[in-house]
Amino acid sequence: MYKVTLIPGDGVGPEIAEATRKVIDATGVKIDWDVQECGIEVIEAEKGVPTRVLDSIRANKIALKAPITTPIGKGFRSVNVYLRQELGLYACVRPCKSYPGMISRYADANVDLVLIRENSEDLYAGVEFEAGEEKTAQLIKTINEFATGKKINTSPETTGISIKPISREGTRDIGSFAFDYAVRTERKSVTSVCKANIMKYTDGLWYDETRAVALAYGSKFEWDELAQGVQPSAPLVGNVVDGSNLLYMERLIDNMCMQLVLKPELYDVIVTQNLYGDILSDLCAGLVGGLGVAPGANVGPDAAIFEATHGSAPKYAGQNKVNPTALILSGKMMLEHLGELEAARKLDRAIGSVIAENKDVTYDLKKDRNDPTAVGTQEMAEAICKKMQAE
Repeated sequence: MYKVTLIPGDGVGPEIAEATRKVIDATGVKIDWDVQECGIEVIEAEKGVPTRVLDSIRANKIALKAPITTPIGKGFRSVNVYLRQELGLYACVRPCKSYPGMISRYADANVDLVLIRENSEDLYAGVEFEAGEEKTAQLIKTINEFATGKKINTSPETTGISIKPISREGTRDIGSFAFDYAVRTERKSVTSVCKANIMKYTDGLWYDETRAVALAYGSKFEWDELAQGVQPSAPLVGNVVDGSNLLYMERLIDNMCMQLVLKPELYDVIVTQNLYGDILSDLCAGLVGGLGVAPGANVGPDAAIFEATHGSAPKYAGQNKVNPTALILSGKMMLEHLGELEAARKLDRAIGSVIAENKDVTYDLKKDRNDPTAVGTQEMAEAICKKMQAE
């Protein structure tokens, strides 16, 4: 029996959480669900994420989380970002896999890649200074005093500032995580992505460290000159697994976007920074049919949260209409994390079968989104359960 924190969220969250719970229970894996309400209304009423939610995740070490609405440009900070930072969930894992029958421009490409995103640093660290404030003016003055090249020439009254921290230890940790994941799941390559030609002291550091990790794992380099003179800034933490069968590649973020659009089948594991990873994850989801089939996990040394990539879609709340696949696939990842590999494979086969038959699927999975044969959220979940029971 596993004890798992379940956060139903808000908007369509409770519906897809119910569907996912139903499907996970149908795998036969025994789970004691510790339900913690933490939707937008709860957060506004309690003026933040309730302590009980964090306590539950810390105690259980694993959570399944449905979407929670984040106000745009006002209100509280993203709950996702808050949980990642409070719980030390430094690695975001987002698989993107083609399923036969999915409606996609890339249906024939057989896309099967995994995006691994550093969660704790970069511009998403939340170190920001608002335009017009005195401290922002002081910061701009200090930056201009110390800057050896470009200076900030715009007015402090009209200029906002965001700070982009990229550390050697943070990059080394996420690089090691990516290589461990690639070896464990028998992947073929790891591609490091940033913009080092422009941001030489942050993204340049990123390349220095991911190259050092690749060297420590014994991986092959796409170009031999990348490995020349590479020295780790510090020893890697933990046991370094043998990654000698992996190919290490590098792509600048703009080129990576083009490469994924042109030939996504050439890429396997992609490791990148917080902002780039956020952008690339949606692009990769588009390759396989959209956010409705895009699962995710946020993992740290002491806890892991599994959640869909998409948002709460409040306009569809209570309509039993939205596609539950993304959260169900996140539940499949959770089963893998728990070591319930056969149950995870069984669930994956059932999901693939339902999608391929294209009968008991939600409207967005139909060729015609107005197809009257489309089923609801719960009905699709029930169809997946029946496929597992029929095995």
